[in-house]
Amino acid sequence: MGRVLAVANQKGGVGKTTTAVNLAASLAAAERTTLLVDMDPQTNATSGVGLGRKCERSTYEILIGACSAEQALQQTTLQHLRAIPARRDLAAVEVELVDAERREHRLKDALDPLRASYDFVLVDCPPSLGLLTVNALCAADAVLVPMQCEYYALEGLTDLMDTIERVRAELNPRLDLAGVLLTMFDARNSLSHQVADEVRGHFAGKVFRTVIPRNVRLSEAPSHGQPVLLYDVASKGSQGYLALAREVLEAAA
Repeated sequence: MGRVLAVANQKGGVGKTTTAVNLAASLAAAERTTLLVDMDPQTNATSGVGLGRKCERSTYEILIGACSAEQALQQTTLQHLRAIPARRDLAAVEVELVDAERREHRLKDALDPLRASYDFVLVDCPPSLGLLTVNALCAADAVLVPMQCEYYALEGLTDLMDTIERVRAELNPRLDLAGVLLTMFDARNSLSHQVADEVRGHFAGKVFRTVIPRNVRLSEAPSHGQPVLLYDVASKGSQGYLALAREVLEAAA
């Protein structure tokens, strides 16, 4: 049974989609069958693995019940990585499902038949705590929280943890915190070190050892429709996500 990880943070610009795409690619490079699910109407995870935004079937169709998750699967350039793409019309789901039955469990119900076929399922969430993110949290075994090493990034973490607790109490009792991932770390900046120390103190034992550095190649890769390990495997960004994949594999073992 595959492990489902929701990559979530309601604050934008913290490296959430970068983490979802590159962790998925790194797990696939380790020959683990991996599925990347794009639940963000911005569709950056979709384009980040080289898939077009005009796909016929997407997470929108899955959530409204127009197709199964299996029907929406797309193969990526990595042998062990498949994806379920998103389109911009996914934003309409918040309104269209407002009175729908089991609206918080639509993604879970769709992914459950696929779980046995994958070692890992990664869900890229939108930068908000609305229905799309709640669907991801209901489908997930655990949440991976990317957090930029800047002061303001700390402020929204409490709201996210409260949401995780509410989902665990009311909708998904198995939901766990996989860990907090420190991103955009600048070793020359004392604030980066201060934020990292504060997060490690507050979430003792729940912060990944791997720290993702600021890296130009990591920023360039999406414009080429590639995970960074295909764009420049030797870059610090690529090596960071390969190290994170090793940690995730250790935890799963």
